[in-house]
Amino acid sequence: MKDDVAVAALSALAHADRLAAFRMLVRAGPNGMPSGEIAEALSIPPTRMSFHLAALERSKLLRSWRDGRRILYAASYDDMRQLLAFLTDDCCSGQPEICGNLADFAAPCTPETCP
Repeated sequence: MKDDVAVAALSALAHADRLAAFRMLVRAGPNGMPSGEIAEALSIPPTRMSFHLAALERSKLLRSWRDGRRILYAASYDDMRQLLAFLTDDCCSGQPEICGNLADFAAPCTPETCP
């Protein structure tokens, strides 16, 4: 991944509403969710949510497709993995064992901590 692509993805995630939507879509899986359901679940007006989803899509972290009148969004897992790999690629001067398994550091998601 090139630096400018990583910066665009990180910039897209650097907003509370976009980060919440992205995390929700990561949990939703490859089938994604309709934009209206995302907006409702996060208590964000639909027009504002569309703006945020478009920013995430431009950064390649989301993909979208039309299903009748609805637009569905899903996380782009390949691009997400590329970003994570980019961020940890040079971990501790080529000693990845120092970084460990990043999944071990992830806090479990509970209704109180997850949107």
